[in-house]
Amino acid sequence: MMGKPNSLLLYFRLLSESLGFAAQALRTNKLRTLLSLLGVTVGIFSIIAVLAAVDSLNQKITKDLSSLDKNSIYLMRFSFGPTEVPRWKREQFPDVSYDEYENLRKNLKHYDKMAFCLFTKNEPVKYENKTVSSVRVTPTTDEFETIDGVKIGNGRFFNNAESNSGTQVVVLGYEVAMGLFDTAEEALGKKIRLYGQRFTVIGVIEKQGFSTFDESRDDALYIPMNFIRRLYGDNNEKITPAILIKPEKEVDMEAFKAELIQRMRTLRGIKEGEINTFFLNVLSGFTDFLDDIFSNLNFGGWVISFFSLLVGGFGIANIMFVSVKERTHLIGIQKSLGAKNRFILFQFLFEAVILCLIGGMVGLLLVWLVAQIMTSVLDFEFVLSLSNCLLGTGLSVIIGLVSGIIPAISASRLDPVEAIRSGQ
Repeated sequence: MMGKPNSLLLYFRLLSESLGFAAQALRTNKLRTLLSLLGVTVGIFSIIAVLAAVDSLNQKITKDLSSLDKNSIYLMRFSFGPTEVPRWKREQFPDVSYDEYENLRKNLKHYDKMAFCLFTKNEPVKYENKTVSSVRVTPTTDEFETIDGVKIGNGRFFNNAESNSGTQVVVLGYEVAMGLFDTAEEALGKKIRLYGQRFTVIGVIEKQGFSTFDESRDDALYIPMNFIRRLYGDNNEKITPAILIKPEKEVDMEAFKAELIQRMRTLRGIKEGEINTFFLNVLSGFTDFLDDIFSNLNFGGWVISFFSLLVGGFGIANIMFVSVKERTHLIGIQKSLGAKNRFILFQFLFEAVILCLIGGMVGLLLVWLVAQIMTSVLDFEFVLSLSNCLLGTGLSVIIGLVSGIIPAISASRLDPVEAIRSGQ
């Protein structure tokens, strides 16, 4: 029973002494150590920086989309993602119309909410002597608030009666409100000028910050859609309409989309065999498309970083072979005094692993510093997750083991007599 504890103690002593020899060798050759770990530092920095950037972007998009139903549909003449329909054909598609919106509201089954909105050019907004230029104006119906996940910080969104009548009320984005007034609360009830007319501020949206997949709501405002229809009519090149549809929960999405497509084809008189002249942009498909992009970015990051890690690994292996050559005489003396092969093996293997760990830690530190700078400068939360830190550390250890194993084995197999002679 006493054999195992003694054997375990012997292994711990062996590991401790091997670690000590490795650390001493690294301290003795500081410049060589520095040059050796640069390759590993660059490699670890490259791969962890790419993975952290993609993770941060993915986290931001997930947060931005968290208030939306991923089954929500944007029915319009444009596609959010790639399409097989040629561009010249897409350019001939008609815009969705308000009549089509009303028809779908009356006849389409299994939908929860439906809104009609217009994408138009940016406009300046004025209050007394203050002006905020290039504000993104979104004319829409009242149900847009629920479908698009608009969160009101102060006041309210316009109601159905105001929407239908085109009442001149407005809901401001946070930055627009702060640009015109000292506080968001102060904006409520004030009259601003837009399109040369006065609008009463009835709400201010919560501060959103940087948005990854569209323009931020902070620089936007929302007005009843029928005001714009009254001002410009239904056929204006400056306006792109869209119908937003939120299906009922637990609905069969394929059946729902099939019914929606068939109703639109009937409304437009599209004959059998002819292509649809509209697109159903489902948010879940958009997020799947983004996931594919993130996967490709991750893969690209791994490929690029692989070559950096390869160079770093070769650098470590080269230094280890030089180290074995320099310490051949010492290895011979250690073996003549009874040092086992595994003691010599661990000594050089630890040296390689320590080199790579130091390089990896420096690489992770650089990623963290870049993350802090980008977070403060870009108003974007750049996150270095624990999993990425562990990945960087694990890769460092693996590089050390792979690049140091052959030099360590060659050192452990040296004949003690020949090793002592070669050093004389």
